[in-house]
Amino acid sequence: MPIPVILDTDIGTDVDDVWALAFLLRCPELDVRLITTSTGDTRHRAALVAKLLGVAGREDVPIGVGLALDPAPLGHTGWLGDYDLADYPGPVYTDGVGAICDTIMNSTETVTVIAIGPLPNLAAALAREPRICERSRFVGMHGSIRRGYLGAPKAMREYNVKQHALSCQAVFAAPWHKTITPLDTCGNIMLQGERFAAVAQSTSPLTQAVLANHQEWFEVASKWPMLGDLLKAMDPAKQSSILYDCVAVYLAFSHQGLEVEELNIVVTDDGRTVIDDKGNVVDCATEWTDLDGFYRLLSERLV
Repeated sequence: MPIPVILDTDIGTDVDDVWALAFLLRCPELDVRLITTSTGDTRHRAALVAKLLGVAGREDVPIGVGLALDPAPLGHTGWLGDYDLADYPGPVYTDGVGAICDTIMNSTETVTVIAIGPLPNLAAALAREPRICERSRFVGMHGSIRRGYLGAPKAMREYNVKQHALSCQAVFAAPWHKTITPLDTCGNIMLQGERFAAVAQSTSPLTQAVLANHQEWFEVASKWPMLGDLLKAMDPAKQSSILYDCVAVYLAFSHQGLEVEELNIVVTDDGRTVIDDKGNVVDCATEWTDLDGFYRLLSERLV
């Protein structure tokens, strides 16, 4: 039976969330029960989700508008055009936090919460209904254990954690099963060469929508000070950006090809994820044993 999942995403800033949503929708192992949007202009983010679901023919999926905290740059406004969340024919919940609680508490099966952005929605859901821990598990793209961005040989402050460290502390402290892909295993994931070419040649409307967002994002984000130099060295016609979040989607249904360590993790106030005996137990995917197998699966699903 497919695994019931909730996706909590800050889609609309980095394009990897778009790739991850498409990958999720192409995984028969997963049953999408709800998608919620996190931080920044969460209604705009929800509209982007809605339009992508429409392209995918999945307007049955409920959308929850999450907590609108912290302004963040948006990189997909051109593709979204004049589409408005009110155009979505499926269920839309203005209280995304409540939708998370209700979806989990009303499920007869354990729900997997896949979080691919900062965590204020989940921290708020845990505060509102602590019992969700008994009926769900957490899978996230968070942290950095021994390696950082682009495979750097040291731990770094990872964006999803440092942006809302207090929320991450609450989520990691909660008594539910926790699995993460830190930067160690997601911080250098890119489709390139023949695998990217195969995806680029796909005639699937959803994949074409992903590629349109991919192209627009490169054009916009290359002007951002934090990413400009990196993106100018990449060719969007030949490779993806870094697809951090796709690894979290994969972890929701498989650990194959990954070394997963059970580590005690402390989230510091400045947003670091540190191994410490006083920390909370987290299953951390720290090494790939078959990265090519993951790339093969990802490209096949997106084609």
